[in-house]
Amino acid sequence: MWLKFLRAHAAITRELSSRLEALHGLTLSDFDVLVQLYYAPERRLRRVDIARTVLLTASGVTRLLDGLERAGLVGKERCETDARVTYAVLTDIGTTAFEAALTTHVADVEELFNARFDQQERSTTSALLR
Repeated sequence: MWLKFLRAHAAITRELSSRLEALHGLTLSDFDVLVQLYYAPERRLRRVDIARTVLLTASGVTRLLDGLERAGLVGKERCETDARVTYAVLTDIGTTAFEAALTTHVADVEELFNARFDQQERSTTSALLR
């Protein structure tokens, strides 16, 4: 069961990432960071908190954020009270890109995952994964 779970996860995430890249130029990891920023207070987070949330190393988050910054989707702000702290901030362009990607991504999740289960199976699986 564990191997089937891992293979299903890998297949679904590959397809979701492929669709996001084709339609919006975003990887699934890019999208994950944009989600975190979109719902964060003031649409900004400390970079270290992003690393914890998206399960990437600090250097992995730095590389990912550098790409999002070059694309104009994310900005960088220094903390006024602690020079060691840097925030990633969702830009207006990033907000627009995220909102456009969210619509198609939710539809893709529905098609590739949710539609394969009836309501009882979704409830049971959700309870088991808690």
